[in-house]
Amino acid sequence: QVQLVESGGGLVQAGGSLRLSCAASGSIFKILVMGWYRQVPGKQRELVAHITSGGSTNYADSVKGRFTISRDNAQNTVYLQMNSLKPEDTAVYYCTCKDLLRGDYWGQGTQVTVSS
Repeated sequence: QVQLVESGGGLVQAGGSLRLSCAASGSIFKILVMGWYRQVPGKQRELVAHITSGGSTNYADSVKGRFTISRDNAQNTVYLQMNSLKPEDTAVYYCTCKDLLRGDYWGQGTQVTVSS
C-alpha cells in the first residue's frame, strides 16, 4: 500500500496564492507519475496538473500560467504552487500517484476556497 498525505489547502482571497504539498509513503516501488486533480460538488473530478519522474509536466488549460507543479523524487513529494487564484479554482484538491508495481493511489483531499 501507498499512502498520500496532502497539506496546504485553505481559504484565500482572489488573486492570492497557496501551495499544496503531497507526500507519498509506504510500500513504494517506483512512482512514475504524481499529480493533482480537483472536484467540485456535482461535477467530475478533473486533472489540474501532473508530473513524471523525469520532470515532464502537463496542465489543464484553465490553470496554465498560474499553477506550477514540481516534484522531489528523493522525498516522493509533489507540490502545486497556485498563484493568481480565482473563485472558480475553489474545489477539493486530490493528490494522486502511479506506482510502477503498486498501481494508482489517491490522497484524502484538501479543500481550497477562493473568495471573491
